[in-house]
Amino acid sequence: MIRINNRTVALDHFPDGTLLLKKVLVNEGCDGNGSANSDKKEIVIKWNYENNEELLAVYFLTRHLQAAGYCRIILDMPYLPNARQDRVNNAEDVFTLKYFAELINSLGFAEVRVLDAHSNVSLALIDRVRQSTPQPYIERVIATIEQNTGKKPLMFYPDEGAGKRYSGMTALPYCFGIKQRDWNTGAIRSLSVAGETERIAGNDVLIVDDICSYGGTFIRSAEALAALGAKDIYLFVSHCEDSARRGKLCACSHIRQIYTTDSIFRDREDQKFKVFEV
Repeated sequence: MIRINNRTVALDHFPDGTLLLKKVLVNEGCDGNGSANSDKKEIVIKWNYENNEELLAVYFLTRHLQAAGYCRIILDMPYLPNARQDRVNNAEDVFTLKYFAELINSLGFAEVRVLDAHSNVSLALIDRVRQSTPQPYIERVIATIEQNTGKKPLMFYPDEGAGKRYSGMTALPYCFGIKQRDWNTGAIRSLSVAGETERIAGNDVLIVDDICSYGGTFIRSAEALAALGAKDIYLFVSHCEDSARRGKLCACSHIRQIYTTDSIFRDREDQKFKVFEV
């Protein structure tokens, strides 16, 4: 979904499938002659990623606004596409994140806003990027759990990287996971729990991470925590792909509630998920 100054842009198509974009010039920032007055009004393109065609639409829309005279255009994309491909292992792999960043940079945005980028490589490659943290959403989840149970949860981070990223956002005690992967297939062979493990038994636990596809890591985490005596287990991820609804995560009886943002998750009807608006 793409919005310009909070107005949704319709992505229509010609019969051949190419984009048809009409009536998208935002006039609030123009002077009486119809030219843009960037001192009075900035343009914010909000892109909640749904598909790759939208990238082409963002390119067309930005060039359209620049041609109309707007100089200060901000791209607000909470989810950063291609961030998973932040490195290549051999010459045959395409470094999509690098080329995605080059395209974004070519548009000369005054600012690029992202939420909890999957990789610091993304932040290094994109010009004038500003990252916001998921701390406000995590605090809301903690407050909700405390309101319902009368006690703050123990925090759990599925790997050491997540622990370094999120443990400073709250003063609550925490544990973290140590994963063993099959690097040929990417499958998780095992997950062990380290940290303040003596606090797990009888306590609620909140798992926190940045992104979820099918949820294998979180299922493993919940199983390990339950085996150590955890009471109710909750999950917060900044970005939850719709694929999470089609995997085993929804059926995982150990996880009581999943919290996420609407950066890429669209289904607000599934009661297993609670969605915060970015």
